[in-house]
Amino acid sequence: MTMTNHDLHTPGQGPRADRPKRRTFTTDYKLRILQDYDAAPTGEKGALLRREGLYDSSIQLWRKQRDAGELDPSASTRTNTGKKKTPEQAELEQLRKEKAQLERTNARMSQKLQQTEAAMEVLGKAHALLETISESADTQNP
Repeated sequence: MTMTNHDLHTPGQGPRADRPKRRTFTTDYKLRILQDYDAAPTGEKGALLRREGLYDSSIQLWRKQRDAGELDPSASTRTNTGKKKTPEQAELEQLRKEKAQLERTNARMSQKLQQTEAAMEVLGKAHALLETISESADTQNP
């Protein structure tokens, strides 16, 4: 009987047995982490990543997957059955993706609007202060 290399290596004792195993994450976990990450204030996002042992690149990848509809838990069970999506389902999925993208854009633009309004308020106060200083300088120097 001839032995092959496969016969010589028992599971867990090969040349790469000491290497770490790649982690896998469920769809629910990915969606929960994305929700927690998006809801976290700017200073706490890094703490979330460290606590979970994740990288920012994972978050970016999962966002792309979510936006592409690949992280929809109901869609994952449907595609695993081997059934093709109907045109109506595909259109509905596309509309959901567009809606999610528009909601993110809207949130981003709302934040920019708030920042702009705050800056305009500061500029208005600075302008009023400069006018007051200028008027008082004019009345002091006849």
